[in-house]
Amino acid sequence: MTQGSSQKCVMIIAGDTSGDLHGAKLVRNMRKKNNSLFFCGIGGHELRDAGVRLLLDTSSLSVVGVTEIFSKLPHFLRGILSAGCLLKILHPDLLILVDFPGFNLPFSAIAKRYNMQILYYIGPQVWAWRKSRVKKIRRRIDHMAVILPFEEDFYKHHRVPATFVGHPLLDDHPIPAQAPAAISDIDTPIIGLLPGSRDREIARHLPVMLQTAEILTERMNTVRFIISRAPSVNPRAFEQIIKRHIRCAEFRIETDGVHKIFRQSVLCVVASGTATLQAALYGIPMVIMYKVSCLSYWVGKALVRGVDYIGLANLIAGRGIVPELIQNEATPENISETVLKMLNDGELLEAIRRDLIDLHHKLGGAGASERAADIALSMIGSGNEAEAQPMGQRI
Repeated sequence: MTQGSSQKCVMIIAGDTSGDLHGAKLVRNMRKKNNSLFFCGIGGHELRDAGVRLLLDTSSLSVVGVTEIFSKLPHFLRGILSAGCLLKILHPDLLILVDFPGFNLPFSAIAKRYNMQILYYIGPQVWAWRKSRVKKIRRRIDHMAVILPFEEDFYKHHRVPATFVGHPLLDDHPIPAQAPAAISDIDTPIIGLLPGSRDREIARHLPVMLQTAEILTERMNTVRFIISRAPSVNPRAFEQIIKRHIRCAEFRIETDGVHKIFRQSVLCVVASGTATLQAALYGIPMVIMYKVSCLSYWVGKALVRGVDYIGLANLIAGRGIVPELIQNEATPENISETVLKMLNDGELLEAIRRDLIDLHHKLGGAGASERAADIALSMIGSGNEAEAQPMGQRI
């Protein structure tokens, strides 16, 4: 594809905070290689800052759990209808779907009716649950750009074109030069608390983490806490939960990203999700926890097959590097007991740090966003150049 060709239109849809961030990195890498591209779609502030013309902000669409999607169904339907209208008007040269399978997989069926090229970046974890969805992916998706090393073989086994591009988090995470200081060398250890990036996650996880902090404050001579508050959550509701549950624990709230927390913490309690891999790439020992509604848990448990872990660090390693406490096991008593056991065993902490840092090599190194951009641009180049029109003629 040359700079002199007619302007190409790329539609991109990203759902949650991490998808919005990774989608924005992909857009910027595509623009570096072809600055005449026009981007539109659905996303958050990261995609908007990358120059994507947003039809809808995904803050109204984000959900947690299997059953919670029903509460967002009207928003989902409105979003799918609006995006479908945009497809009909613009007929993009390429549709890029980023994660967000509850929305993106149904929408891909609509998009395929327009016979357009579809790239799925950071695909659904069909290898873990609802494997039947891979049949839909085979019919609808032209290429999968996957971020976990075992996903490429899985999709190829099911006759879906796939390329392992590496994990986009590694673009920002060089291998740590040295491990964090041992707890024995720190007068007042800091423990990071990362409850999630969605309001429903905060409602379920933050009270448990705060009660854990109270127990640890009672049982340790000195300890402090840093609590992560993602920009996507309601700050007033967040602070109200803290007021209800904190009595003695010394803490501060960090709103400027999780990286500052990792640089200061000897250990973190982390809600399962992207943050667990971010902590792993910093070599930070952690306890992974997660809670959803009872119905979502039992539905998910019935659907998941052949997967022993939910934390990305453990999934990639293929073994339990760090402890996981899920649903009924994720109590303040269990979490605090696990934290204390880890903090009191210096050799265990160092072994965990080494194992986590080793994950860098399994994840393919930096450059995932650029490799995904190359795939996307090659798919545009394989389209019908004669049908391309300047963007002013499409709208």
